[in-house]
Amino acid sequence: MAQLHATSPYSSTNLAFRAPKRVIQAVLAGDKEKDAPVKLKKVVLAYSGGLDTSVIVPWLRENYGCEVVCFTADVGQGIKELDGLEEKAKASGACQLVVKDLKEEFVKDYIFPCLRAGAIYERKYLLGTSMARPVIAKVEYDRTFSTFSHSILEHELSLPAMVDVASEVGADAVSHGCTGKGNDQVRFELTFFALNPELHVVAPWREWDIQGREDAIEYAKKHNVPVPVTKKSIYSRDRNLWHLSHEGDILEDPANEPEKDMYMMTADPEDAPDKPEYVEIGIVSGLPVSVNGKELSPASLLSQLNEIGGKHGIGRVDMVENRLVGMKSRGVYETPGGTILSMAVRELESLTLDREAMQFKDICALKYAELVYAGRWFDPLRKSMDAFMEEITATTTGSVTLKLYKGSVTVTGRKSPFSLYRQDISSFESGQIYDQADAAGFIRLYGLPTRVRAMLEKDNASA
Repeated sequence: MAQLHATSPYSSTNLAFRAPKRVIQAVLAGDKEKDAPVKLKKVVLAYSGGLDTSVIVPWLRENYGCEVVCFTADVGQGIKELDGLEEKAKASGACQLVVKDLKEEFVKDYIFPCLRAGAIYERKYLLGTSMARPVIAKVEYDRTFSTFSHSILEHELSLPAMVDVASEVGADAVSHGCTGKGNDQVRFELTFFALNPELHVVAPWREWDIQGREDAIEYAKKHNVPVPVTKKSIYSRDRNLWHLSHEGDILEDPANEPEKDMYMMTADPEDAPDKPEYVEIGIVSGLPVSVNGKELSPASLLSQLNEIGGKHGIGRVDMVENRLVGMKSRGVYETPGGTILSMAVRELESLTLDREAMQFKDICALKYAELVYAGRWFDPLRKSMDAFMEEITATTTGSVTLKLYKGSVTVTGRKSPFSLYRQDISSFESGQIYDQADAAGFIRLYGLPTRVRAMLEKDNASA
């Protein structure tokens, strides 16, 4: 078996890092079996109860002859989407539905790190779907190196969510309903690879003959599967505690304005209250902890801001984005609480970060967003960047007051015990710390390259 060798600068000996043989064999076997028929006994399906996952249940049974265990992660999609889900799953042919409440974990361990990092994809997207995928399929693992000779792949596994369920029920495969044209297939499967590479992954949209959502509806009718959509109104939606996304139907033409009744989390700004509302966000080390002076758990805090922001029509985004798989797509997002929190954290940083720190953090935020969007949550790079973000925002503590009015969010006040802003320095009135006469020498030195260039151009012109 091949070994990876590294030479430590602190030792004259070569250090061997050995990956477990069974893991490498599983990965290689998975590559070889791409086109070979696979016999499966039990599959755990990431199940939402929507059109795609509803038809996948009978399709898996029909094509793989396996039992199907449906798994649903409660990441804040709402009671309506969870109500009656077990009956629906069993009516589709599933033998079992497992539901796990991951709301607090989702906000605390996924949303808040992205919020602290300032991660926004392509200027607009606050990564609502991107952050939810790894928590649904996640694993918590602790790589402990007591000596350099430990394998880089040896780790203790604690498997909540999908991989945990697969282990509990004795499944040999996992499945998802992500389209072969989208990003989510990558996010799910990279997570599966990181957590348990021995599991087989079934992606029906890359295998079956169903060509679109209308074909899926026909398949559902043929197999007596209840689905929540009709041919007259087809939107692909993804909802969690952070956002609600809309794709498909008339949105596939970027020239079409979204229909007014499409929105579900936010009021139309035209119909929002005529009186503005002020909200104060308390922040400790770059993470929100309170609303209007009341400390709340991460999920409760976000839920309250969703309600407040939604009432005022906050957080609507209509964008054309570059998908990971190479094509452009148009999506409409509703992120009321997230929009409020993003502005609050950014505005507090204007007090607590100096120029160089803020500029470098913004550069890192772009890469951080790209990693999350691409499904690389478990990459060592993102984890390392998280450590940087935690350190750089250690003093980003204080509060920000925001004004919400008919779809807009504006800051009205910021304060921090670690503020770098000094009124006695910034004031136009004379002060003892800053002598305005000193600016003359600074300008002469700062402008020296400009003056030298101008002198050179003048000499060349007269020559």
